[in-house]
Amino acid sequence: MQKLITITLLLCFAAFANANDSDTAKSNSLPSVSVKDMNGQSVNFAEFANNGQITIVSFWATWCKPCLVELVNIDNVYEEWQEKYKVRLIAVSVDDSRTAPKVKPLVTSKNWTYDILIDINSDLRRALNVTNPPTTFLIDKQGKIVYTHTGYLEGDELELEKKIAELAGK
Repeated sequence: MQKLITITLLLCFAAFANANDSDTAKSNSLPSVSVKDMNGQSVNFAEFANNGQITIVSFWATWCKPCLVELVNIDNVYEEWQEKYKVRLIAVSVDDSRTAPKVKPLVTSKNWTYDILIDINSDLRRALNVTNPPTTFLIDKQGKIVYTHTGYLEGDELELEKKIAELAGK
């Protein structure tokens, strides 16, 4: 009887460990979620973000001061990063239907040249377990999430650049 209980416990543990491994694998892949671009067109995030190059995905909002500071600071080095590492930035606004109309005027006033997506219904936010902006993901050339950072402090973009350089082999 004791052997039966031991075997049952081992099987349960193995099944649990297997389930956790598959959850981890799923969490590294990009979710197939529909979001809007700046022109209001629907795009599939997984297809849009998986483009064979190192990609930064930054979740932000118009009302989030640390988000704006982070995006301005990245914007200051973005052209250099593009030349050096062939990196792409996708800024995903989590503004709701009340504040989403402020996104385009803000982006235009800041003269940001990177891709902007809007996740009005928070579908992508939920799929990636983003609780609060700013949250930044780094995606490798194969479309796998390799780094995540929540919050922003002055200089965090330097740590991000180190991670990008590692991925780029520089």
